[in-house]
Amino acid sequence: MKLSLLVLATACALIDGGAMGQTSGAWTTPSPEEVNAIYPEVEAFYLDLHRNPEISLHEVETAAKLASRVKAMGYDLTTGVGGTGIVAILRNGQGPTVLLRTDMDALPVEEKTGLPYASRVVMKNDAGTIVPVMHACGHDIHMSSWLGTAKLMAANRQRWHGTLILIGQPAEEVGAGATAMIKDGLFTRFPKPDFALAIHDDASLPAGKVGFTPGYTMASADSVDITIFGRGGHGAQPQNTIDPVVIAARIVLALQTVVSRENNPLDPAVVTVGSIHGGTQHNVIPDEVRLQLTVRSYRSEVREHLLAAIERICKAEVLAAGGPREPVMKVTHAANATFNDPDLTKRLASLLSGVLGKANVVEIPPKMVFEDFAEFSLAGIRSVVMYVGGVNPMRFAAAKQSGEPLPGLHSSLWAPDREPTLKTAIRVETTELLELLTH
Repeated sequence: MKLSLLVLATACALIDGGAMGQTSGAWTTPSPEEVNAIYPEVEAFYLDLHRNPEISLHEVETAAKLASRVKAMGYDLTTGVGGTGIVAILRNGQGPTVLLRTDMDALPVEEKTGLPYASRVVMKNDAGTIVPVMHACGHDIHMSSWLGTAKLMAANRQRWHGTLILIGQPAEEVGAGATAMIKDGLFTRFPKPDFALAIHDDASLPAGKVGFTPGYTMASADSVDITIFGRGGHGAQPQNTIDPVVIAARIVLALQTVVSRENNPLDPAVVTVGSIHGGTQHNVIPDEVRLQLTVRSYRSEVREHLLAAIERICKAEVLAAGGPREPVMKVTHAANATFNDPDLTKRLASLLSGVLGKANVVEIPPKMVFEDFAEFSLAGIRSVVMYVGGVNPMRFAAAKQSGEPLPGLHSSLWAPDREPTLKTAIRVETTELLELLTH
C-alpha cells in the first residue's frame, strides 16, 4: 500500500512538473531550452548596448533600439514619455495589469575592464563637459533581459491573460526618470498597473542566485549643498579674518554625531560629506567654503530629522565662530526609499525558489543605495524589485576565500558574468509575470 502511494505521488509530481515549465497545463516558467533559443539575440543586444551607452536624459538611441524591437513583436508602442521613455503594451484579454520596468541610462565613468566590447564612448553632459560613458550599473543587463522576457511573453500569449506593460525608463541614475514618466501620464494615459516589477543586477551575489528583501530595500537619497561664509584675508594674519575653512572643518566633525548620537541605531541612516572646496592657495584665507553631502535613510521621520540636524549644526558653528552671515543650505531630493510589498515579495521569492532551487533564492539585507523605482509603490502600486547576481561564481568563491574585494556597481571595472546573469534575469522576470498574469 505504501509503495502504491509512493508510485502515485511520483507520477503526480511528474505530471505537475511537466516539461517546458508547465504545471497542470499552465506555463509557469520558461524552460532552459526556451531561454537558450532566444539567448543569441539577447546577448547580441547586450553587447551592442554595452558598447554604445548613453547618459541620463540622453538615451535617444538606446530608447529607439528597445522601441523598434518590441514594436516588431506586436506591442502597442508609445515613445517620448517623460523624455526618452517608452511604453509598450500587450493586451491579452481580461486579467490583471502588470508593469515591468527597465532603466536605460549609463554613468559618466571611463570603462577599464579591458573587455573586447568595452565602451569607448564619450559625450557631452548637461553642463557641456565631455565625459566618458559606461554601463557601470548594469542597466544593459536590465534592458537585454527585459527584451528577452518581452519576446517570450509575446510568443506565448495563449498561456497568460491580462495586460502587460513594459516600460523603458530614462534617468534612473539621477533619480528623475520615474517621476518624469508619471508626470507625463504613465498612469493616466495608459492603464494603471496592479503590480510593478523590476530587477537589478547585484555585485554581492554570484550569477545564478537571486536576492530578495521584503519591506524597505533601498534608501531615500538627498543631496545637500552648503556654503559657509567667512571673512577672507592673509594667511599670515588669521586674527584679521573669520576663517570659513576652520568653520567647515568643525561642521564636518560635528556632523559625525548626527547618526551616532541623535539617531536610533535600529533606523539605518547615513550622512557623508563627499566634497569640500575652498581657497585658492597656501597663504590666502578664502571668503567661503562649499560642502556637498549625501544623506540616506528609510523612514520619512528619520529623513526629516537628519536634514534638520545638519542645518542646525551648520548655523550653530557659524554663530560660534562669529561668521558674517548664516550659511546657505540647498537640499535636492534625489529619490524616495524603495519599498518592496512584503507579502508579494515573499510570494514571488517562494515561487522562484521552486524554479531556480531554494539555495539560489536568498533573503538579503537592505541597501543604502537609491533607486527611483520607489515612485511606483508611492503611487499605490504593489511593487517588487529583485536582485540578480552578476559575479562569476568561481571568481566569487575565490574572492570569498581570499578576502579579495571585487568590483562593485558604479565601478569602472564592473563586468557582469553576462550569460548566466542574463538567463537568470529572463527566468526571474518571466516567472514573476506568469505568476501574476495567470492567477
